[in-house]
Amino acid sequence: MAGAITLLAAAPCFAQAYPSGPITLVVPFAAGSGTDAVARVVANKLGERLKQPVIVENKAGASAQIAATYVAKAKPDGYTLFMTTNTSHSANPWLIKKLKYDPIKDFT
Repeated sequence: MAGAITLLAAAPCFAQAYPSGPITLVVPFAAGSGTDAVARVVANKLGERLKQPVIVENKAGASAQIAATYVAKAKPDGYTLFMTTNTSHSANPWLIKKLKYDPIKDFT
């Protein structure tokens, strides 16, 4: 009996299939940019392979800070991905004194 109760209580802990819903691929540059064009090709192929829609969402501006902050604060469940260049993670820490995200700690 105790074993059955343990299994029922642990049921939510069992891994679920990934992905089970749409994935968002965030691009920190405007639609039509080079990064956007590559992201759309990647999103298309990734969607075919995972059999789930992959939506490209452009969040341009502030040297990629808007998009990076958005992704850094997103739920870390694998459904929000970031397609960026060196701007957000290599250049910005040296160019901007107070970033609203940590390019090392906030991303995996």
